[in-house]
Order: sequence, then structure tokens, then C-alpha cells
Amino acid sequence: MKIAIIGAFLLLAPNAHAIEVDDNAALKISAPKERIVDTGIDQTNLAKITRPVDAFYGFWNNGSTKLLEAALSNDFVDHTLPPGRPQGPSGPAAASTAFLSAVPDLKAEVEQQLIVGDRVVSHLHFTGHFTGAFMGRSGKGETVDFIATDILKVAEGKITDNWHIEDNLTFLQEIGVFNPEASSKVNK
Repeated sequence: MKIAIIGAFLLLAPNAHAIEVDDNAALKISAPKERIVDTGIDQTNLAKITRPVDAFYGFWNNGSTKLLEAALSNDFVDHTLPPGRPQGPSGPAAASTAFLSAVPDLKAEVEQQLIVGDRVVSHLHFTGHFTGAFMGRSGKGETVDFIATDILKVAEGKITDNWHIEDNLTFLQEIGVFNPEASSKVNK
């Protein structure tokens, strides 16, 4: 299910616009509520690791090109790339544009984050309202509330790799694209 859904975000018409959130506000929204750091990482290296990661999660709140450029290496690789999404930094840019078109008031919050070596694991919480369009369906203000997990690799002050998983089934149910009761009747 994940593969079809994320790829489908690229098919959205960008007629709805994200609610304006400046970069500072976007960074505050996504500031980790809890950050657990390997004791072997000194403060200088911690700053080199967290600066691009913080920018990346701020970017999901407003789609800022400036934050995305601060976050991702030019050689960025998405290891769980959905069909239809381009590889490299243009992949998250396309996904963000489409997602913010569907859910203009999207909030991406980092509930907890683990930093070990050059890896950052983040438990994310996305909320908002479906007031845009998705898969031919127009939103009517349905509440969106789902989770995701990222594993990011950081080198030389930029994110070079991402492995991610999102709870797309919950998202589809919330916006009325997938009805498990109707699906079970079809399968009988």
C-alpha cells in the first residue's frame, strides 16, 4: 500500500497552497520533543549531525527550498523510493509540494529522536486537515493524524541517505480513499 500512495502524491494538481509558515516557525514546529544522543558524540559533531536533520523536518512543515538545500546532499539517496518519485533531492521536494497541496496545514513534529554515530532515527507525527485534493478526491476538512519513522545518514553536514516508512493506510482511511469495511465485502 505504501508504494502506491506515496507515488500517487506526485499526481496531485498543485491548486491548493500550503499555509504560509516561515522557516523559523517550521523549525520550531519540528523541534524534537525528546532527543537521545550517543554519549560518544561531542557537541561539535552533534551540531553537524542535527543541523541538516532539523532543516529536513522543518522543510516538511513549509516546503522551503532553503531548508531542503541546507538538509540534503546533492548525492542524497532515498533507499525506500516509491515508484514515480524522482531520486535525489528533487524526490522530497516533489513529495512535499504534493502533500502540502493535499494537507495545506500539515504539521510534522518529531516526537523522539535517537542519534548514534552518523545515523539519526526519528519518530514523526503528522497532523493537519485534508482540504486539498488527492487521487481525484477533494478534501472536506477531514482530520489527518498519522506517524512515520526515518533513518537518516549524515556525512559532512548533510543528509546523504534516508530509509523511511509512513503509516499510509491510516492516512487513506482518514481522507476516505480507503474503507476497510467496503474492501472486506469485495474480498468475500
